[in-house]
Amino acid sequence: MSGTHTDARISRQVRRLETLLEERGIVLGAALDEMLDAFLSGATPLNGARVVARAWTDPAYKERLLADGTAAVAELGYVAGGVQPQRLRVVENTGATHNVVVCTLCSCYPVRLLGPSPSWYKSEAYRSRVVREPRAVLAEFGLRVPDGTDITVWDSSAETRYLVLPRRPADSDALTEEQLAARVTRNGLIGTAAV
Repeated sequence: MSGTHTDARISRQVRRLETLLEERGIVLGAALDEMLDAFLSGATPLNGARVVARAWTDPAYKERLLADGTAAVAELGYVAGGVQPQRLRVVENTGATHNVVVCTLCSCYPVRLLGPSPSWYKSEAYRSRVVREPRAVLAEFGLRVPDGTDITVWDSSAETRYLVLPRRPADSDALTEEQLAARVTRNGLIGTAAV
């Protein structure tokens, strides 16, 4: 089944569940809309970018972030999880290792830190190919990972979400934390782009 058909089927199931909840008086449609709007209101890649910029400028914070991503992002006022708590694991790109994130089963993703997931992240093609041929998939995104650099693919789950800590750009020593955050992209936080 293609990703489009799967998305349509899931959308129909979600809508049916919403209808049943409304018909039985468990939740009002307007209340459900308010909850979803509240959940997504602060969900933006700028949150993840601010986390990365802090790690680039504060070595002690970076150490805490890599040791316990969930606690470290909470220090900045962010929540790693969605509706239910999840563990956030932050993986660092280095000269020897490049990290990329996927969810092979569905599209688990740290929404509050990265905003709504891009359609390609949810696609069956990305989810199945990036684990088998990550170098080729990254090249399709325009990211050429040198042959001597290992690529590690991290598979998100309902319990654990991943965030990539990209390599700090070489020409960024004079930039402020805010200016650094402006250079970080959502794709960089997933690992499909360099920063």
